[in-house]
Amino acid sequence: MTYALVFPGQGSQFVGMGKDLVQWSQEARDTFAQADEALGFDLGRLCFEGPEEDLRLTENTQPAILTASVAAWRALGKKKDLAPAFVAGHSLGEYSALVAAGCMAFTDAVKAVRERGRAMQAAVPPGEGAMAALLGMDRDQIINICDTVSTDTIVVAAANYNAPGQIVIAGHRGGVLAAIDAYKERGGKRAVELPVSAPFHCVLMEPAARRMKEVLADIRIDSPNTVLINNAEAAAVRDAAQVVPSLVRQVTSPVLWEDSVKKMVEGGVKIFFELGPGKVLAGLIKRIDRQPTALSFGSPGDLASVTQCLEGG
Repeated sequence: MTYALVFPGQGSQFVGMGKDLVQWSQEARDTFAQADEALGFDLGRLCFEGPEEDLRLTENTQPAILTASVAAWRALGKKKDLAPAFVAGHSLGEYSALVAAGCMAFTDAVKAVRERGRAMQAAVPPGEGAMAALLGMDRDQIINICDTVSTDTIVVAAANYNAPGQIVIAGHRGGVLAAIDAYKERGGKRAVELPVSAPFHCVLMEPAARRMKEVLADIRIDSPNTVLINNAEAAAVRDAAQVVPSLVRQVTSPVLWEDSVKKMVEGGVKIFFELGPGKVLAGLIKRIDRQPTALSFGSPGDLASVTQCLEGG
């Protein structure tokens, strides 16, 4: 049976995430303890108790989701012998995938994404950037809208190709609002401005990309023990030398999630296991391709369905 492990990104967080895993699994407890020690504060308490406004701060959200995701992966791996053909993660989730693939130590990853969150937030002053999901149009139409709206001083571009008819744009706030207007003028039915603190995955993140190049230069990177499909090109990463350049490009490049899922399906994947908080990726996968099974594991209650699937039931 060919399966892939996939890991969620920012937006999947919620107060209480990981709490039942920690009560159930020593591996999960150890993971949160390692994160607390690496970061120098009680990340577990923030995840389990909030407050939500602190958990939503990008510099906290990123290490929190990474920790909850790795805790889920380790907890499930203790119960089941996991041998995926592929791993992948959505944006921030690519770091979780790198940990699962043996490329990066968890403690290095959690410190790196803490800095990633700070760098992304600092790249654009608060209120100057925005992101919005434009639903029901194909990518060529969205790209054309962004190109039409953009100027020498206004940036707006596709940031996430999540699934057919679900594309996120990012850029200067005025450009994003103008793109929403153009989308509606062309018959678009639903645009949702996202409650984010910065315009991720566009050229405005270039200062953050430069910072991450510095951060990642000091981290030991090993070749993956399975095939990792990256965000920036939806391409296979098989060698350690590919990892840092891929992560740096990811900061300013759109997340090619739809393409990544299709790549793994073409590689024979029949089952996707989403490991971490929420069920966002499982839902997107079902919209991308109805043939593979997509299940989520983020709490002990999810174990039965995952076990049944792994055992071919």
